[in-house]
Amino acid sequence: MNAVTKQPFSVEVGYERFLGPEIFFHPEFSNPDFTTPISEIVDTCIQSCPIDVRRPLYKNIVLSGVSTMFRDFGRRLQRDLKRVVDARLMDVQVISHHMQRYAVWFGGSMLASTPEFYQVCHTKKDYEECGPSICRHNPVFGAMT
Repeated sequence: MNAVTKQPFSVEVGYERFLGPEIFFHPEFSNPDFTTPISEIVDTCIQSCPIDVRRPLYKNIVLSGVSTMFRDFGRRLQRDLKRVVDARLMDVQVISHHMQRYAVWFGGSMLASTPEFYQVCHTKKDYEECGPSICRHNPVFGAMT
């Protein structure tokens, strides 16, 4: 029902509903400058970790955030990751869970409730002194480029 005219209407949605999540797997659809799919990004991140933790990381890829709630997103990511790591004979497990939608907020709220949070966050005073460039430095991870 249209909120202004109060007339009923319908919207037909076709292939467009698949284009949103497809951006994760084919980012070049939206911008030719970005060509690395999410499966390769996950693989690169895990490969940059110490060798003794890689196998457990491949077995425990946990989805979080509302962007991962698209139908069969986890299944597609797992399939694409298996193709990337198949030559290494790694077991890949992508995990969906009931708190997936709220996990990012929940983790952030837990972090903000710790006493250490105030030692690693940027204050308004810091922001006013340094300006937006302060966002390029993280007290935990160091300088970000």
